[in-house]
Amino acid sequence: IQELLRVMRTIDDRIVHELNTTIPTASFVGKIDAGQTCKELYQSLMDAHTSRERIIKNCIAQTSSVVKTLREEREKAQDDVALLKQLRKEQTKLKLMQSELNVEEVVNDRSWKVLS
Repeated sequence: IQELLRVMRTIDDRIVHELNTTIPTASFVGKIDAGQTCKELYQSLMDAHTSRERIIKNCIAQTSSVVKTLREEREKAQDDVALLKQLRKEQTKLKLMQSELNVEEVVNDRSWKVLS
């Protein structure tokens, strides 16, 4: 998921470049509709943010469900070392995904500040 998010964050990573290529120089002012181009960039950014947040939250929900199931199984079989190992692995994955929400917030804030 981290690789997928990295690829999906390309628009945010390149926001300054996108703005520099979106806003026309004096010689191109009449040839490019800067307002429309800015709207399109804004919409692309909104779509990217919404999509990433949806993916992260979906993964969190699925992993939370797995953790809940493993916890219930662990209550029944407390001596099962393999089950404990799997539970800890899933809990670690869940924490990682939850931290991605914080990363997403920072990335989004930075992009909106630059766009503003």
